[in-house]
Amino acid sequence: MSDQELPTPDPGLYKAPSAVRGMTCLNREAFAQTITVPVIRIPKTAIHKITKCLKKVALQRPGLKRVINEHGDEEESEHKLLLLDPTRVTSSDDFSGEEAAALKASNVPQEVTRHELTLTYHNLKTEEILRAVLPEGQDVTSGFSRVGHIAHLNLRDHQLPYRKLIGEVIVDKNPGITCVVNKTNTIDSTYRNFQMEVLAGENNMVTKVRENGVHYEFDFSQVYWNPRLSTEHDRVVSTFNRGDVILDVFAGVGPFAVPAARRGCTVLANDLNPQSHRWLKHNCQLNKVNPKVTTFNMDGREFIRGPVRERLPALLAGDATVHFVMNLPALALEFLDAFKGLLVPELNKETSGKLCLPKVHCYGFSKEDDPQKDVVMRASANLGFELEGRCSVHMVRNVAPNKEMMCVSFTLPSEVLYSTNTGKRQRTLHI
Repeated sequence: MSDQELPTPDPGLYKAPSAVRGMTCLNREAFAQTITVPVIRIPKTAIHKITKCLKKVALQRPGLKRVINEHGDEEESEHKLLLLDPTRVTSSDDFSGEEAAALKASNVPQEVTRHELTLTYHNLKTEEILRAVLPEGQDVTSGFSRVGHIAHLNLRDHQLPYRKLIGEVIVDKNPGITCVVNKTNTIDSTYRNFQMEVLAGENNMVTKVRENGVHYEFDFSQVYWNPRLSTEHDRVVSTFNRGDVILDVFAGVGPFAVPAARRGCTVLANDLNPQSHRWLKHNCQLNKVNPKVTTFNMDGREFIRGPVRERLPALLAGDATVHFVMNLPALALEFLDAFKGLLVPELNKETSGKLCLPKVHCYGFSKEDDPQKDVVMRASANLGFELEGRCSVHMVRNVAPNKEMMCVSFTLPSEVLYSTNTGKRQRTLHI
């Protein structure tokens, strides 16, 4: 058969068979499909050079060899076949000038023929499998957050009937993933963890991660961890200097506290969740920074108005810069009122001009059209002090449509720290 007589290949050859539509129990064999792909015949002596020159048009499929024997598993001949991508090459005219020149230089005929090839489940990509299985026209989400050996999904309602299948596919297609979970509700308002369902793999929630050169271990089902905050953790910690004092109000398992201690800072780290506190202490030991970190298991407001209040006068009187980190974006802005009248006015009078006021890095979510203006306004209202023009705001990430995570940073005003009008709340939010 000559080049001109070959039928035009179907660009949809790589999609799994339509018979798998609606499958909820994974049957890997059902995805097998025989297709026809273009090939070019190359002498064994030139195969390495030509394969390199035709890299852009060669067939790229998971678990599939691009170069095969001319006669299958039979005795090897003097030629090999290079499988080509039918979406890029349908005839000899589709080679670029550079590719054609490379073929001519190696005396390889610029002739494209056809070869029957069996594609199996193992040669398909995750998105292809899910697109073939889920109802036609609905969104296919194959993305996930990886937390050590755990893949964490946030499936939509229309995907839930297929959740077990989706989990199995992700385990199959991602080396190192041995457990797939789906979040089943919003983050718990008390301990910042959420209920989850194991979709596939082993039911092992204790995982190990490495972020910015620091190792962490924790039970993912009992604590809060978001790998998307790695850049933010690094950004804030990079502003700390050796000898600084870090007061981490909502420390979690230590993504700010541990690297800060490794940087040479003294850290007071607090979290109300007993499991977070447990793993925070573990991670301090794991990274050998426990002498630099003092941990607390308290409500955030009680932490500020208790242990922090006791130590703050001495800290501010020293040479170190003091930083408060308040990473609880759902509620942290509401905790800023805890700074009102934290220190007695008499101390301000005695040490006026001598104290280095602490810096605050407070996180918040915003759904407003102007999230920067919104978080500054809310921070000001809770502090009882106008921060406009006296703070900086950093957009951390887009959490959801019309929902941004922001960080507002400012020097805590002496008017707040030594205020006589504390404006205490009538209730304590246990976060």
